[in-house]
Amino acid sequence: MKRASVICQCAWRQSIARRQLGKLRLANVERERLDELCRLHEMVDVLQQAVEDAEVRVIAEREAAVKAIAEAPPVIKETVVWVEDADKVNSWNAEVDRLKGLLGAEMQATIDAKKALAKAELRNEKLARLLGVQEIKNKTLQDSVKRMEEKASDLEAENRMLRQAVASIPSVKSPSSENHRAHDLQATPLNEKTTNGAIKPMIVDRNGDIHDDDNAELPASNDAEAEKQQQELLIKCISEDLGFSTGRPIAAYLIYRCLVHWRSFEEDRTTVFDRIIQKISAAIEARDSNEKLAYWLSNSCTLLLLLQRTLKTSGSAASARQRRRTSSLNSPKENQAPGHPERSVSDGRLVGALTDISQVEAKYPALAFKQQLTALLEKVYGVIRHDLKKELSSLLGLCIQAPRTFVVSPRGTGSQGTDMAQQASMAHWQSIIKILTNSLNVLKSNYVPPFLICKLFTQVFSFINVQLFNSLLLRRECCSFSNGEYVKAGLDELEHWCHWLTEEYAGSSWDELKHIRQAVTLLILEEKHSKSLKEITDDFCPALSMQQLYRISTMYCDDKFGTLGIPSDVVASMRAKMIGGSSSPSVQDDINSFLLDDDFSIPFSVDDIARL
Repeated sequence: MKRASVICQCAWRQSIARRQLGKLRLANVERERLDELCRLHEMVDVLQQAVEDAEVRVIAEREAAVKAIAEAPPVIKETVVWVEDADKVNSWNAEVDRLKGLLGAEMQATIDAKKALAKAELRNEKLARLLGVQEIKNKTLQDSVKRMEEKASDLEAENRMLRQAVASIPSVKSPSSENHRAHDLQATPLNEKTTNGAIKPMIVDRNGDIHDDDNAELPASNDAEAEKQQQELLIKCISEDLGFSTGRPIAAYLIYRCLVHWRSFEEDRTTVFDRIIQKISAAIEARDSNEKLAYWLSNSCTLLLLLQRTLKTSGSAASARQRRRTSSLNSPKENQAPGHPERSVSDGRLVGALTDISQVEAKYPALAFKQQLTALLEKVYGVIRHDLKKELSSLLGLCIQAPRTFVVSPRGTGSQGTDMAQQASMAHWQSIIKILTNSLNVLKSNYVPPFLICKLFTQVFSFINVQLFNSLLLRRECCSFSNGEYVKAGLDELEHWCHWLTEEYAGSSWDELKHIRQAVTLLILEEKHSKSLKEITDDFCPALSMQQLYRISTMYCDDKFGTLGIPSDVVASMRAKMIGGSSSPSVQDDINSFLLDDDFSIPFSVDDIARL
């Protein structure tokens, strides 16, 4: 009971406390609201006061403005009246029009002057390029003139001797001179006479040696008729092909021994030299076959060598020529290929049979005969070279462009049909090899000195290089990848032939093909788009000029794989260097700026023959 009463009291007190707490909370809320209302009323009063102050200021400013306007002086409005002078206006307009016309004329004159200046600069640029080309040609000509002067200096002493001999020839022979000549003939062992006054006939064996025939005599009444008969016999002998003995031409030795036997080199007047030259010239002009030309090339070379070692000139001229000859032997050869040892042109077989060569003081007819024989040697060499070039020209035109049947296959991987098709497409190159081999056999069978054979093939290979390279640069369809492979295959055939020929006969022939070889290398070069100009000029095509590189690069097309060619920036660099250089004309200016010239010179001299 007591517990229940306690619980009831606690509950009552709890409810009373709750009501008191609620009242306190309401009182607090009411107090906060009243405070907020007081603050709001104060703010409203402040704002109301600010508005009233602003209205007062506006009214004051308005009154001040009205007062200022009232006190300001009155404004007088001015009207501008334009007075127009028609005459002056017209004159000024006319002056303006005149000045505009003068300005237009000056501007047109300036434009014309700029155009004329541009044309003049372009013309000067072209002339500068052409001048560079001419300077190169002039330098080449100067080098040729220098070589010719060196060659002419060797003949200067002989020409002086000839002039002295012509001046000293008497117009009428005196009886004393005839008796003196007869006395010399009688005292010479080589001109022994029989008891009846006839000169003993001579016998020439196959070795080129001359003997007297004791069992026969020429039925001659005097020395002049006997000598004439012997000359007729000599001319008749050399008209036939006498052949060779142990590699030496019999005709050359026969002519030389007869001239020595008759002492023709020491005579002031004789017709035997003219008759020999006429007979050899007639044989060369006939051009019956290459065998005949090679036969006379061998004989004329051997005879000229014998004359060079037999005839001598007097005094300081001979010693000066000997010094020049010694210096030329010690100087490097211009046409010698780099990397090759200096080749000696000596060949003892030509004069091996003559151990008794003695020099004689040459007279005018002998020196003239030597000069005529030199001209004949150069002529027959030029004829053989011309015929060989002519025979090759028709084939070279077919070797520059690949036929449709040409297929490049690695060795050992191609089928039999592919190999046969490739051999058929290489028929033109095989024909060239056959022509060269036949010419070599003809020259060797006639015992032409290896020195002359080497010079001949060197110039022929230079001709092949010029023809193929110029055709490549003139025909756009030839500057392709497949065509480069075809020409490369043909050049490989020529390289194998040069190795088979040996250096004694080939010399620097393979090096003469450097232009076409490097051009083909550029055509079949892989990844051209990644190559720089320095790599192309230094590593792949050092012998080609900038015009030639630009020409090939602009015409090239890959007709096999469709890859990119030379980069455009490299081509632009080529053109910039080509135009910037004084010796490098533009491709469109002069077609001869990138073409090669053939060499028509004679690549040997009398001194070269003397060293055989």
